[in-house]
Amino acid sequence: MVRHSKLQKQVLSLYRQFLRAAQDKPGFIPRIHDEFRANAAIKKTDVMHIEYLYRRGQRQLELLKDVNTKQLGSFSKSKDNS
Repeated sequence: MVRHSKLQKQVLSLYRQFLRAAQDKPGFIPRIHDEFRANAAIKKTDVMHIEYLYRRGQRQLELLKDVNTKQLGSFSKSKDNS
């Protein structure tokens, strides 16, 4: 059986909370999967970055739980063609 650190348990709990909150909101679950998969590549030793993303995720979860939330926006860095 795999033993997880406290931080790993918190991240897994956050992931489950996101999935539960997104059940009644179409299109959110694939976005949640993609976001967590993309951040799974972060080294376990990069605790500061993981904690930052965890806190950011908590804030986003609160927005998702809001009954008025219908869609999530995202910012992406555009490529400069210069």
